[in-house]
Amino acid sequence: MADLRVLVVGCGNMGASHAEAYHAMEGVTICGLVARGESRELLNQRLGGGYPTFSDFELALAQTRPDAVCLTTYPDTHEAYALAALAAGCHLFIEKPLATTVAGAERVIAAAHQAQRQVVVGYILRHHPSWQQFVELARGLGKPLVMRMNLNQQSHGQMWNVHRNLMQSLSPIVDCGVHYLDVMCQMAQAEPISVSAIGARLTDDLPQGMYNYGQLQVRFADGSIGWYEAGWGPMISETAYFVKDVIGPRGAVSIVARHHERASDDVGGHTKTESLRVHYADLDDENRFKRPDRWIDCRDEPDHLALCLSEQRYFLRAIREGLDLNQHLQDALNSLRVVLAADEAVRSQRTVVLGSEE
Repeated sequence: MADLRVLVVGCGNMGASHAEAYHAMEGVTICGLVARGESRELLNQRLGGGYPTFSDFELALAQTRPDAVCLTTYPDTHEAYALAALAAGCHLFIEKPLATTVAGAERVIAAAHQAQRQVVVGYILRHHPSWQQFVELARGLGKPLVMRMNLNQQSHGQMWNVHRNLMQSLSPIVDCGVHYLDVMCQMAQAEPISVSAIGARLTDDLPQGMYNYGQLQVRFADGSIGWYEAGWGPMISETAYFVKDVIGPRGAVSIVARHHERASDDVGGHTKTESLRVHYADLDDENRFKRPDRWIDCRDEPDHLALCLSEQRYFLRAIREGLDLNQHLQDALNSLRVVLAADEAVRSQRTVVLGSEE
């Protein structure tokens, strides 16, 4: 079987990681690297210097005629580039979010169906065995669930440039929140029905109307609730920046960095678990805990490159085996719908109703 020819569009953090994965995989050949700046040449050197490079996506698409496109550009280009790739007959791996609007994401999904091409969205946590275990343990805590998550980043240097560029189109609670709302939806296995949110603009170094700190609260139809917080910038505190904690009637499960402190701007650390702490709520007749907390060591978990390899192997399998990706795309749309509703709640200062409840 011929190798799948992939055009990598965007050569920054995630684009470089996915390109490294393709470079290491059997059955895949990179036919081009696309980026507007010098990142494409730096990545090409990192991979041995053997790949064609382009500064223009449309030109690269026409000249390389790929079987698939890996799209990791800034979110405001996702819809247009995705539609162009699908119109050219390409399968698509696209980093989250699918688009910057629900309508745009729906257009991408419709175009994929029309072109009969596979689209995989980069929800990397779905491929992480420790996060999969975190979800399963949370499902065993009973209902309702209280889900507490955040990812604040004290960004500076090049990372602050990246975050400012992202905030040309999306707030932190939208860009990062789709990952963790997807996790919450997997845990609750219930329909999100309303979203409240607050946000603050902590710097003038942003487009008018944009904010770099936000917190959302989501309610689910089964009574479960979720909280998510995200902030970017040099002013953000390093204290309690990484909270991943779920509480239910039977106890709690938490991701805990038990062995060393992480830095909030360490992108590779955002998927690390290191250990899971399981707490049991059972009490005896004197209200003492019947069982001690259980620690699950996750230090042998896959690194960032291994997770990207897992994502890309799934993408290749989806193409080769014709996997049904309808639920995958619906989940991506649903998590985007929630975080965009949170963004609306920040700007309108009102709760946004998602379901039938008033």
